[in-house]
Amino acid sequence: MASGDIVPIELGLTDGDLVTLWAPRWRDGDDEWEAFLGHEDDLYGFESVAELAAFIRTNSDNDLVDHPSWAVIAGLSAAELEPEENFSFDLVAVPELAAGDPEAEVIGELEDTLAMVRNIGEVCELDVVTKFFGSNPVLGALASGVSTFAGRDGEELWDQVGAAIIKGWDDVLDAIDSVVSTPEVDAAAVAVAEAELLAAEENVVDADDVAEEDEEFENVDLTAEDDEDEDESFWHGVGIDPVKIVTSDGEQYTLRCYLDDEPIFLGNGRTITVFASERALARYLADDHEHELARVSTFAEVQTAAVDGSLEVEVTDENVYVLTGLVEDLAEGPEAVDVEQLDLAVELFSDAADYADDDSVEQALAPSNPLGWYVSYLLNPDPNRMAPNPPFATEAQQFRDLQRVFEARLVAE
Repeated sequence: MASGDIVPIELGLTDGDLVTLWAPRWRDGDDEWEAFLGHEDDLYGFESVAELAAFIRTNSDNDLVDHPSWAVIAGLSAAELEPEENFSFDLVAVPELAAGDPEAEVIGELEDTLAMVRNIGEVCELDVVTKFFGSNPVLGALASGVSTFAGRDGEELWDQVGAAIIKGWDDVLDAIDSVVSTPEVDAAAVAVAEAELLAAEENVVDADDVAEEDEEFENVDLTAEDDEDEDESFWHGVGIDPVKIVTSDGEQYTLRCYLDDEPIFLGNGRTITVFASERALARYLADDHEHELARVSTFAEVQTAAVDGSLEVEVTDENVYVLTGLVEDLAEGPEAVDVEQLDLAVELFSDAADYADDDSVEQALAPSNPLGWYVSYLLNPDPNRMAPNPPFATEAQQFRDLQRVFEARLVAE
């Protein structure tokens, strides 16, 4: 994951939810480090963001003060220290997750939580935690995604994951509870932080009210203008988009639409049928074939137009995906990456994975993973975050792997 950052996180522990700071691996010369907010054998946790903010601003004796981003994190407002939703890890709920069905959301949350627990175990040198993961290699299956737990063999594997957690999780939780402590915090500094949080909350409410008023105004006065500007093209009318994909093998064309926000490609669910030209795609559409798009109600209009020769396959700019060069640019560093190209590639990989009921892309792009952290820095810029430091070989390789999996789904006709 990107170095040079400190991240607010929330931990659900036996005595309640606590907030703290986590510094993903960063490089200092030839050494690589990872740390949490704490001191010596203690990991510090706070019951509120206000207390965390107050501590950061008034304490200079902790394990993160030498981190390159400490000055940045200490200068943030209290509201900016609120942990994001994907950095909330409920350790107490792990057995409940493992006892549920192996759905994509459950597996993703379980994997992310276990990854953070492993980090805590390594940084705090908790033998109980280290032995738990070392003696239960079956937990590594979570990284393979929901498809790993399909069928009879998959169900048995999921049962093994649950059994491992039931057997050892209480000891793991006890070990982490034992190193967590809450230091004293200056009351005046807490009051200042609480006032900041209250002001930020009021500003959000005011901004929402203004946005609603603006939207109502626009709906009243601009409806006619919007209707006139609406794209009335054939493809817009049927709700299906021609897509152009540029890889090292050249240009390839296919179709995609969204049905109840779920992406559907021209293909059989696992693979995507592609063509070397728009004309070849149009000829294919004129004949009867079994594919996922056939179940879309408006596809009959596409086939009719293809049969009578009136169909023109036109790809708009937002549906052109250029994958070439991204791996090399990611390896070179953030300044070399075309952010718009990366954003489109991430969209395409995610759509194809959702189409195939595969959550591997979602997991790879989670902020708790190296590539996800790097991509998040590029696509969601924050002036308070330091630029990641090289090398980026791991991130580039993970993106290369995602691209290979995606391109393996493409079947040329």
